[in-house]
Amino acid sequence: MSHPYRVVVAGCGAMANTWVDYAMQRPDTEIVGLVDLYEQTAAALAARHGLSCPTFTDISEAIRTTDANIVFDVTIPASHHDIAMTALQQGCHVFGEKPLAESFSDCEDIVQTARRTGNIQAVMQNRRFDPRIRAYRQLISDGTIGQVGFAGADFFLGPHFGGFRDLMDSPLLLDMAIHTFDQARYILGANPVSVYCHEFNPPGSWYKGNAMALCIFEMSDGSVFNYRGSWCAEGVPTSWEASWRVTGEKGTAIWDGHDDIYAEVISAQHLDAEGKPSFFQPCERIEGEQPVMEKTGHHGCLEDMFAALESGHLPETDCSDNQFSMAMVLASLESARTGHKVLIADLLKTV
Repeated sequence: MSHPYRVVVAGCGAMANTWVDYAMQRPDTEIVGLVDLYEQTAAALAARHGLSCPTFTDISEAIRTTDANIVFDVTIPASHHDIAMTALQQGCHVFGEKPLAESFSDCEDIVQTARRTGNIQAVMQNRRFDPRIRAYRQLISDGTIGQVGFAGADFFLGPHFGGFRDLMDSPLLLDMAIHTFDQARYILGANPVSVYCHEFNPPGSWYKGNAMALCIFEMSDGSVFNYRGSWCAEGVPTSWEASWRVTGEKGTAIWDGHDDIYAEVISAQHLDAEGKPSFFQPCERIEGEQPVMEKTGHHGCLEDMFAALESGHLPETDCSDNQFSMAMVLASLESARTGHKVLIADLLKTV
């Protein structure tokens, strides 16, 4: 049987299992090669999934030898630019784990190369593909609370990963915050304009670097997005999806990051005996409605990437869009370093 999609998987660690599981469910897709710096790691992934494809330590050789047309990039962030550039220039589409790259210039390099070659580079933002965030976004985009003025996200968790995260300079901002930042862009339908960020390492932290950050973003729709996050918060954890409050001219929309999704909006203006608005206006509760989604999370995002190949349209998390989520991370780091507000558009223009 002929398979139109011939996939090379770059990076064969634990996360690669999810990507391989998805590809093996598609009758039109074949995994034709596995790449890892440690060939025994690639061989172990092949054995776990019953794959008979060859293994490699070099991505360029793997593409050339297997005639691949898609690369799954599940390598460490520092490798994303090199993997993407090599694959795009050798005629492959690239579906990769976040982040897009580690610098503004590298992100722009990938975006321009994808545009020039006509190949797709899309980033795994699995949290978009969740019926709960879709319900929350719809509640807001429908105009339920009117024009949005503020969005706030609280992310407070204390996972003891161990390993490289404990030694990072900015573990929260570099490793995790892009998920919440991308969620904010998706929920608001807006891009970042500027940011002021303060990051620090609170008492009790087991990280070497700063594990907590407070960010204030101005967004392109005129709203303000406030992120409060901690990677070392013991007790009373939020959801991994964060806890959200979005306020608009007519009310407030809430998502606790679990299944509680609703808005409270002014039902009708209530006047007192003197004809003035009452001290607090009465509100009615409107529940969010979760859509039915056949595939969610990683598999949902991958489904969208493959659908883009068939439709000729860009995927939802194409690099040309995702660069703005990455810009929120990199600009936050720049603001924290300098102690000043950073204009994100100015930084993007410099690359």
